[in-house]
Amino acid sequence: MQVEKPARYTGGEYNTPDVQKPHKLSFCLCFADIYEVAMSNLGIAILYDILNKDKDIVCERCFAPWTDMAALLREHKLPLVSLETKKPLRDFDIVGFSLQYEMAYTNVLYMFDLAGIPFRAKDRDDSYPLIVAGGPCTVNPEPVADFFDIIFIGEGEEVDKKLCHIAIEHKGDKKAVLEAASKLDGVYVPALSTLKSGINITPVRKAAVKDLDAAPFPLKPLVPNIAIIHDRAVLELFRGCYAGCRFCQACFFYRPIRYRGRDTLKGYAQELLKNTGYDEIGLSSLSTGDYEGINCLISEIKELADSNNVNLQLPSLRLDSFSAKLMKGARKSSVTFAPEAGTQRLRDVINKNITDEDIDKSMRVAFEYGYKTVKLYFMLGLPTETDEDVMGIAEIAERVRRIYFEVTGNRYLTINISTAMFIPKPLTPFQWAEQIDIPEMLRRQIMLRAQLKKYRNINFSWHSAEVSMLEGVFARGDRKLSALIESAYKNGCYFDGWSELFNYDNWKKAIAECGVDTREYTRERKVDEAFPWDFIDFGVTKKYLLKEYRKGLEGETTPPCKHLCQGCGAESMGECRRYGGEDA
Repeated sequence: MQVEKPARYTGGEYNTPDVQKPHKLSFCLCFADIYEVAMSNLGIAILYDILNKDKDIVCERCFAPWTDMAALLREHKLPLVSLETKKPLRDFDIVGFSLQYEMAYTNVLYMFDLAGIPFRAKDRDDSYPLIVAGGPCTVNPEPVADFFDIIFIGEGEEVDKKLCHIAIEHKGDKKAVLEAASKLDGVYVPALSTLKSGINITPVRKAAVKDLDAAPFPLKPLVPNIAIIHDRAVLELFRGCYAGCRFCQACFFYRPIRYRGRDTLKGYAQELLKNTGYDEIGLSSLSTGDYEGINCLISEIKELADSNNVNLQLPSLRLDSFSAKLMKGARKSSVTFAPEAGTQRLRDVINKNITDEDIDKSMRVAFEYGYKTVKLYFMLGLPTETDEDVMGIAEIAERVRRIYFEVTGNRYLTINISTAMFIPKPLTPFQWAEQIDIPEMLRRQIMLRAQLKKYRNINFSWHSAEVSMLEGVFARGDRKLSALIESAYKNGCYFDGWSELFNYDNWKKAIAECGVDTREYTRERKVDEAFPWDFIDFGVTKKYLLKEYRKGLEGETTPPCKHLCQGCGAESMGECRRYGGEDA
């Protein structure tokens, strides 16, 4: 009771599985952020469910304690423990981290520190657990490679379980576990990799679930003790994305495109509502509106939700997939869109295949259905962006206000505009592009803010320039950056994704101590340059990404691949789902 939100640490949630069963291996699933964020992550829920359904495995959880709890643990010389049985992390067979965000890297060390686990894999003998990691940040695992025994590349539903059974077979012999695991698709063992000029050349093939419709899904997920970020039941419709936006890592990382069937999803929805008691159910995918048969699915899920007095929540939608039919199934609070860029020219550069006409039409439909708040997401610093493109964001906002007045006769529309800074991400066509420096980021943010202040009822939020620069450094970083992460943590950096705790002065001190030239990581790359992640076979080829990069610089668009394959290479990982015809 001495800490904020004690329920973050109590465990005992509704639907907790039997963690006292006889077992051969104990696994602690960790998330380097607080309870409310971790419990909102679908990947954590999926893996927790899969591992606990195995008769030989018990899986528990541990999330980053807030600063008040960490201070008490240190004061009383208590180790970091699991939520379910309060077992110290050091006593598990495997400790696995989900890496969702580059700025959580110091939080991994924060949790190691609280658990009494040495940071570097080379400093941990067989008495320590096997420390593994997975998640979207492992597109480029090199900045954190020195901290983990194993890093999973791709989707973990199948490979996590395979590793557990290898660990059971070779229990007590970490070297044998690493050697056997390294033969699996999706497993990267940094200690066994071959480096040439500081770059790993040992090939690793991404793991991908071939049949998503048959893949496990948690139908009795844990019901959190307190309100969480996404406090609802969630249905994952499909993986991958047809759009091909050139800045979007997830679009290419989660290909090939695989569906869950409509009947499967309806059954899942029924079970989730029965087993959780949530008052809201949401549909989740990178571009939900692109699900084939989305209108029929929404109608059916809406009917089920209504019969259970539950709201149906729709995620942000691509403007070109927006339709009046979708609005019939949604709760009328706010509608969210991501135009990403302020002008048609720049939307063509980034391959955001929407037009001003799409924006106007979608806004009219939303306002006709009673929406009074609009959220719009944009990026600043995109390749080839000019001041005219930045000012185009304000022009879109003003046009949306005019449309609202034309439709409703009312002037009191609330528009929430949010801008993130462009970060060149691995496995995207823009992985070669420059990231603008901090002064230029600030100049563009200030210029846009000044313009938006001229209009009423527009709220503007933006992402920190300093944090964005660090994200860019780690996104395309190499193994040398592990020293920077360690130095930053020792200088007091953790919970860097939280604005109230982020301290750029501490980061600057660590950068100076390590002699890191940040511009070396954020500069434009030559097209024949080797990347730290080139050893990974993602399916999507570097040749295809380079072709898209060049087309982007020319302002040439590529059609979405839902009707016609564009030859990205992802089908080497499994068949991509194509549209079979008109939406029902």
